[in-house]
Amino acid sequence: MLLHTHEPLKFAFSTTDHERIPELSFGIMGAPFDSTTTYVPGARFGPMAVREASYSFEAYNLRFSEKVNVKSFDFGDVEVSPGNFMKTAGFIGDSVAGVLDMDLKPIIIGGEHTVTLPVIENLPDHDSLTVVHLDAHMDMADTYAGERYSHATVMRRVHELGAEIIQIGVRSASEEEAEFAVEEGVRCCMAHEVMGDPADAIELIDGIRGPVYISVDMDVLDPAYAPSVGNPAPSGLTPHIMEELVLALSGKDVVGLDVVEVASAGVADPTSVNAAKIIYDLLTLL
Repeated sequence: MLLHTHEPLKFAFSTTDHERIPELSFGIMGAPFDSTTTYVPGARFGPMAVREASYSFEAYNLRFSEKVNVKSFDFGDVEVSPGNFMKTAGFIGDSVAGVLDMDLKPIIIGGEHTVTLPVIENLPDHDSLTVVHLDAHMDMADTYAGERYSHATVMRRVHELGAEIIQIGVRSASEEEAEFAVEEGVRCCMAHEVMGDPADAIELIDGIRGPVYISVDMDVLDPAYAPSVGNPAPSGLTPHIMEELVLALSGKDVVGLDVVEVASAGVADPTSVNAAKIIYDLLTLL
C-alpha cells in the first residue's frame, strides 16, 4: 500500500485479508442492480451507501452488550449487467458459489430484491430451508409488468424452489398474491400485528427447525425510518421491533442473508444507517 492511500471502502468490522478467510464466518458482497425497479430508482447505490453508514457504529454493540469481532470478509461488489437480470443472476450465483466453497456464509447488500433469488438458488437443500422474509410487500406475483423476474415476483420464484417462507411486516399485496399465500401455506405476520405485539412473529421464528435464510427489504420499516426505498409503504415496523426480530433470528442456523432495496446515495440517510445497523446487529449476534 502506498503512503496516504487507503483500501476501497468495505463494510466496517470486516477484513480484506485473504489469509484470514479460514477463520471467518461470512462473505460480504454488494449487488448494485436495480433494473426492474418500478417506482423509486437508485438501489444500485445501496451497497456503497450501506458500507459508508456502517462506520457510524462502535465496535461494542451497546444494545446487545457484545463486541463485534471480525467475522466477515468483504469481497466488494459483484459484477452486474444493467437491464439484464438473467446475466446478473449468473454473476451473483457464481460469486455465491465461490463464497460457499470457502465455507463462508453469504451476506448480500442490494440492490433490488431480485438479487435474493440467485443467492438462494445456490444454497443446498431447499426442501429443508426456511426463508424469513421481512418486507412491506409479499412479492408473490407470478408476473409483474409482463416479467417473471422482478422485485415484485422474487418470493414466488423462491417458493418454486421448494423453500418454506415466513413473511413478517407485510402490509401490501394484490388479491392474487394474498390468495396464493393462503393456498400454499405461506405463514405471514402482517405489520399491524407485529407492531401490536411482536410475540407471534417471534414465536414463528422460534419454531423454525433447520437452516434459515434471512431476506430484509428495507421497506419493511416505516418510511419515517427508511424513506429511501424502491416502494415505501406507510405503517411499517420500527427499528426497535427489528432489533427484537434480529435477536430471535440470532438463535437459528442462519446460512445466509441479504439486506436490499436501499435506494440511497447520500451520507447519513436513515435508510442506509438502519440497513447497516441490521447487518451490524446480526454480525454481533451470529
